[in-house]
Amino acid sequence: MATAEAVIVGGGVMGSSILYNLAVRGVTDTLLLEQNALASGSTSKSQAILRMHYSNKVTTRMAWESLRVFKEFEEITGGPSGYVRTGYVLIAGESDRVALEKNVALGRKLGVDTNVVSAAEVRDIAPVMSVRDDEAFAYEPESGYADTYTVTTGYARRARELGAQVRVEAQVTGIEVTGERVTAVVTADERIETPIAVVATGPWSKPFLASVGVDVPLSTVRHQVLMLRRPEDRVPEHPAVADLVNDFSARPDAGHLTLMGVGEDESVGPDEYNQGVDMPVVETYFGRMANRIPEMGHALFRGGWSGLFTTTPDWHPVLGQVSGIEGLYCAVGFSGHGFKLSPMIGVVMAELITEGRGTTIDISMLGLDRFEKGNLLGSSYGMAVLA
Repeated sequence: MATAEAVIVGGGVMGSSILYNLAVRGVTDTLLLEQNALASGSTSKSQAILRMHYSNKVTTRMAWESLRVFKEFEEITGGPSGYVRTGYVLIAGESDRVALEKNVALGRKLGVDTNVVSAAEVRDIAPVMSVRDDEAFAYEPESGYADTYTVTTGYARRARELGAQVRVEAQVTGIEVTGERVTAVVTADERIETPIAVVATGPWSKPFLASVGVDVPLSTVRHQVLMLRRPEDRVPEHPAVADLVNDFSARPDAGHLTLMGVGEDESVGPDEYNQGVDMPVVETYFGRMANRIPEMGHALFRGGWSGLFTTTPDWHPVLGQVSGIEGLYCAVGFSGHGFKLSPMIGVVMAELITEGRGTTIDISMLGLDRFEKGNLLGSSYGMAVLA
């Protein structure tokens, strides 16, 4: 008979981070089950920008503390995170100036290295960018990007070294609940008796949780990432950018590439969506990129992909134990923020499981019951993904 102290369903960056953080706290009789390969779901489709700019204390702190982990990842786990420091510039129109200044003030209060900067300062930071004096700007010099695959597999590898188990191509068919308590996780091949099940199943979370009678208000929306090859003589480098005026995010990548994230308005299912990019979207946003970085008008389109944001009504994750089912935990609904927050998600979920609450960061406001109670988190911006 198979048993485990805890079973984690989902082998993206969240599941692996939780597995590792349980292991370093001495909980190693654990099993992670992934239906395909590690990092093969939404994790693999992430644009992987690391930024700290948020409207709420909890996510700001998570992002800032996670950045420290990304920087020290090899020392912590023995493998690289792929962290590259590029700096991060957020550009807003005049109507969002107050929101930008409010969020920067929040970040600075929490210790984040961030500042409101002028158009002239942005021109010094990124001479390739075209900016106007009537726009508002925030700058984070330590922000950048990391590698989703090496982070996910790095967590999983170190967890295995500490005694945890990982199984890929293991399709979970259900969670058994007896007397309002988790008793087992069932796959196509076996039944694992366990008192703790952690659901970290990304875009498959809503139907999976519904199978045990838990209704989570989740939607999956398509997010396209365009890959452009920069003209290296004209645009040798640029920082990561969130451009609210032109409605895109972008970051540099190796090989003189720029990854441009666009669109979060097409509702689709996790198993039935176009994983490529739409040429009309490419044409529209190619022009918008050239508006911001004029020399990118000479860039070459090199393809792209689409992934899914699993969103909640307030574009913040659901973290916590599910009320009414002892031993059932969920870490779902990351709404496009997941990768950048993943190190601290693992920490606070492991604390919740072992100590009954998040002690490093209070996550009580991110529970599932907030939707029923109407305690949704707000955003300073109309652009939901910047919540």
